[in-house]
Amino acid sequence: MKIAKIVSLFGVLAMTVVLIYGFTIGDFSGEGSQLTSMPWGIVSLVDLYVGFTLFSMWIIYREKSLPVAILWTIAMMVLGFFTGALYAFLALQSSNGDWRKFWMGKHA
Repeated sequence: MKIAKIVSLFGVLAMTVVLIYGFTIGDFSGEGSQLTSMPWGIVSLVDLYVGFTLFSMWIIYREKSLPVAILWTIAMMVLGFFTGALYAFLALQSSNGDWRKFWMGKHA
């Protein structure tokens, strides 16, 4: 479980750095329109949002509160796997070393 915590924390840190970089240096609308004008850009976005959706389904399954799960899902759709890595890290912390509790949340 310690390795999973390290990996998820590294994901949070890496995503924090690249999100700050993207928002401060990049041009979201200009670069986004270029991305969606290319076939592989569209493929990448569909792939990304399928992953976001599947991860969000896990969050909704394991969360005790539906409103909290919905907020996590919105954050996932906006901030991507920064949210996923943060959620996984917090879930690992709260599971107290119990993998079943980590994966199943309220159903464990």
